[in-house]
Amino acid sequence: MRNNTRGSLIWLRLLRFSNHSNQFSNEFLKRFDLTTAQFDVLIQIKVYQPLTQMELAEKVTVTQGGISRMLARLEKEKYIVRKQDWKTKTIRLTEKGEAIVEKAMPAQLALQSSFFEDVLNEEEMKTLYSLITRVHKHSLIKEIPPE
Repeated sequence: MRNNTRGSLIWLRLLRFSNHSNQFSNEFLKRFDLTTAQFDVLIQIKVYQPLTQMELAEKVTVTQGGISRMLARLEKEKYIVRKQDWKTKTIRLTEKGEAIVEKAMPAQLALQSSFFEDVLNEEEMKTLYSLITRVHKHSLIKEIPPE
């Protein structure tokens, strides 16, 4: 690890934290019979409904094939409904979907917030948020360097 730059070490640390957080969330969300990816999809649907499958796929970290399978399961569980409107098929939460989001969201937010609130003070959290936001915005405009 001697040849790593500070930037690469930060990236590795963020990657490890993200992976651990997702694993922890998957275990935690089992009590709601959801995975982290399903929770994310349900939240995105709640916020942006009605939306198309393509619009949803742009907002979540699931592949197009994965989103199709996930939506089929969520529909089977009666969390979502897909409705054909002329040429467009839209996705909405059902009452059951709204209920599971309302139940799971406060618990999941408290869990994720605790990763930071348990070890950082308010000023440190503001600084971290500002720095991560800045790095994220830069990553959105970054281009892959030529070979």
